[in-house]
Amino acid sequence: MSIIINLDVMMAKRKMSLNELSDRVEITIANLSNLKIGKAKAVRFSTLEKICEALNCQPGDILEYRNE
Repeated sequence: MSIIINLDVMMAKRKMSLNELSDRVEITIANLSNLKIGKAKAVRFSTLEKICEALNCQPGDILEYRNE
């Protein structure tokens, strides 16, 4: 079982760089990169909300559950 982070997919669809998203969400590039590659252990709802606002998407567009 795992949660898959599809942040890179949404960023590509919106043609947004990691630097631009970092500026809009106001979190460090390092933290955003950790989230993007799945190394983050948790994400705050406030951060998820900012990411969704910046990418104009829903949380389900970024987070996916797979029962493997």
